[in-house]
Amino acid sequence: MIGLAALYALAGVVFGSWAVATLLDRQHPKRLLGSAFWGLLAAEFLAGDVLGDMGNGVLLLALVALALLGAPGKGHSPTTSVAERLASIARHGNRLFLPALIMPGVALAGTFLFPLLPGLVDPKQVTLVSLGLGVVLATGCLLLWQRPPLTAAVQEGRRLAEGVGWAMILPQMLASLGALFTVAGVGEIVGALAPLAIPEGSRLAAVVAFTGGMAIFTILMGNAFAAFPVMMGGIGLPVLVLGMGGNPVVVGAIGMLAGFCGTLLSPMAANFNIVPAALLNLPDRYAVIRAQVATALPLWLFNTAMIWGFAFR
Repeated sequence: MIGLAALYALAGVVFGSWAVATLLDRQHPKRLLGSAFWGLLAAEFLAGDVLGDMGNGVLLLALVALALLGAPGKGHSPTTSVAERLASIARHGNRLFLPALIMPGVALAGTFLFPLLPGLVDPKQVTLVSLGLGVVLATGCLLLWQRPPLTAAVQEGRRLAEGVGWAMILPQMLASLGALFTVAGVGEIVGALAPLAIPEGSRLAAVVAFTGGMAIFTILMGNAFAAFPVMMGGIGLPVLVLGMGGNPVVVGAIGMLAGFCGTLLSPMAANFNIVPAALLNLPDRYAVIRAQVATALPLWLFNTAMIWGFAFR
């Protein structure tokens, strides 16, 4: 049965190919560091189960150390010139977007079709497996259509990943941090401290503490889903729902929206706020965050007012 193991193996092969390509790039300013960075990621995906908790922890610390030393850096991946790209645009027009539509198309089709073939794909991972299949098919179609060198997919993928840098793995690391916070009982600590800061019987103060905590923890961890169990377990459920009789659906749903306001303000949400700036070569890496402040703050106030006004009816 095809499941996450196949996707991890595919990702490991991709990272491994970047490690080899970086090692062979003699003009790369951080050739050995970059190759080691991608190589360790490949090992994580290919042999994570074998390494165990301790081995994965050591590997993670090694990745952090390499990032602090400047890995993966930016090399000199062979690519097309601006003139060649403009010529390709003129020749193919909007058809260039067709391969990009293959991935979501295959993901959607597979989500509905694979369950009709029991035993082929893990039912819990059918969408992810379909997306992985879409990536493979889209890459194959591009290679057959454009006829680039066989190494083009590896080199272009490496060039894009190096443009983003180590921040591309930050969301996964922060998600793990959120799980660690939950296991460590941070939510219980927040719940013990909350009564000291919330005036007794004040719904507004309790709601502000909850939505403010959701936004702040999301800013720190870059992931509202990681902040939610901490704040829901510490304030949302014991104070707003059980203590004040709030509607758990309203508190939970709108509380997540309050957390997403923190996502708009967090450099830790690298895939939303740092990666776009890197891909667009913006001189200010925080330009996306600065543009979103005017949306995040009023939206947080609105979400706070929604819980205060509708959760206790």
